Amino acid sequence: DYRRPEVQSLAELFGGPGAGAAVEWRMPENHHEDSPFHLVRLPGDERVAAQIANRSLLVKGIYELWGQGATYDELEKAIRVYPDERKLPYLTPESSFKIIVDSFGKAVSFEEQNAIIKRFTYIPFEGRVNLKKPDHKFFVLETDDYGPQNGLPPVAQKTVFFGRLVGAADRHVVPTYELKSRKYIGPTAMDCEMAFLMANQGLAQPGKLVYDPFVGTGSILVAAAHFGAMTMVCSYRRNKHTAILLLGNVSLIKFFQGADIDIRVVRDGRGPDCNIWSNFEQYKLPEPLCVLRADNNLPPWRPGLKEIFDAIICDPPYGVRAGGRKSGGRKLLKGIIPPYIVPDDKRENHIPSTAPYSLAECVHDLLLLAARMLVIGGRLVFFYPVLRDDDVADAAKFPEHPCFKLVSSCEQILSLRYSRVLLTMVKVEPYTEEVERVGEERHQEFRENHQKWMEEGNLHSAVFSPAEHDGKPKFDKDSKPKYRGKYV
Repeated sequence: DYRRPEVQSLAELFGGPGAGAAVEWRMPENHHEDSPFHLVRLPGDERVAAQIANRSLLVKGIYELWGQGATYDELEKAIRVYPDERKLPYLTPESSFKIIVDSFGKAVSFEEQNAIIKRFTYIPFEGRVNLKKPDHKFFVLETDDYGPQNGLPPVAQKTVFFGRLVGAADRHVVPTYELKSRKYIGPTAMDCEMAFLMANQGLAQPGKLVYDPFVGTGSILVAAAHFGAMTMVCSYRRNKHTAILLLGNVSLIKFFQGADIDIRVVRDGRGPDCNIWSNFEQYKLPEPLCVLRADNNLPPWRPGLKEIFDAIICDPPYGVRAGGRKSGGRKLLKGIIPPYIVPDDKRENHIPSTAPYSLAECVHDLLLLAARMLVIGGRLVFFYPVLRDDDVADAAKFPEHPCFKLVSSCEQILSLRYSRVLLTMVKVEPYTEEVERVGEERHQEFRENHQKWMEEGNLHSAVFSPAEHDGKPKFDKDSKPKYRGKYV
């Protein structure tokens, strides 16, 4: 679910508006839909393809396909008919080359690799072989009928591809930013690979302002900053809200500002050497300089301020591992006690009263915030939980807003009981009072007719309720896929 949307988002980023929708996909013959091999036609020149491959987390490599076949004889016929004007520029005497044999689902010995490489003597290579730093790399990609029991997507028959490497992924990103080596993390810290995928979906790049209203320990923030985006974040951590405004970039202006209901969450963390600042220092990224207090349910923006963010990327609290909280307290929100004013001598250490913040209300506030604060063409990227119960799945409907168009939905299975879907929306309409009214109507309809389980405690109860239902297991172990495709 995540592979194609990531490629299309990066095509939009490097190829310009409309490039993502122009990407053409085709599955190789006799391949399962979860096969790691995809045939794709990308808009723009080869430089765009190389940029997509280099930045992508799920693409292992992009190759110019010279030929394919079920046997090496069929592959030879396909390569011979491939246009010479496309092949000869990479076969000149002045260039160096290397042929690499790769496989999926099986191992190929060194002797077998040498035998395979010797089959390609019919290609008129005139350059010299350079195994360390060749000018051009050619790949033989082979997949075979390895059977259904090894946890990989099934293949109907053997397929061999031959192509020139156009761009390869930077595989150092995930090991560098993995959570187990990060100084400051929390129980709900976003996995680094997923955080980078979200940043790609949000089109983070230098000169773009990215906002996270539930930043926690800053995993999504770090990913966006790695790609050079200016980031503005409002954090939620356990029962408190935190906001950090990072208006800065190495090549741009360095001005930072942040917010939190309890200033100690961001200021102190787990000590002077273990906080959000520690993560920025660890990766040599710009650091926040000052902190404010804020609440996503009571946004601090002045009236009339709108369309300042290029992307909003976040992971709202679902109420499963961490429940949402908002300012006010139960008594204040019910009108039992009047609003209070914090005395000046208690402002620095005062912790406001809070009340439960249901997911339905949280998502509504998020859409309202995005509709007002995103620029036209800006992206809203957030996770949305879904129960895997058949009755709920059939009626499941994602939140809607008249300002937004849904670009992609990517499911991540968390357990047999529930999963979460990464929704990517693009703003297509300006924010007006009429749009706000229609958005409120859609929210009420959504809340009443589709996702009542999103109310306080319902999702948590559904996830942790006993597995038995009417004497039978509520969830079948076979409902979970037996394999996980990872690379394109």
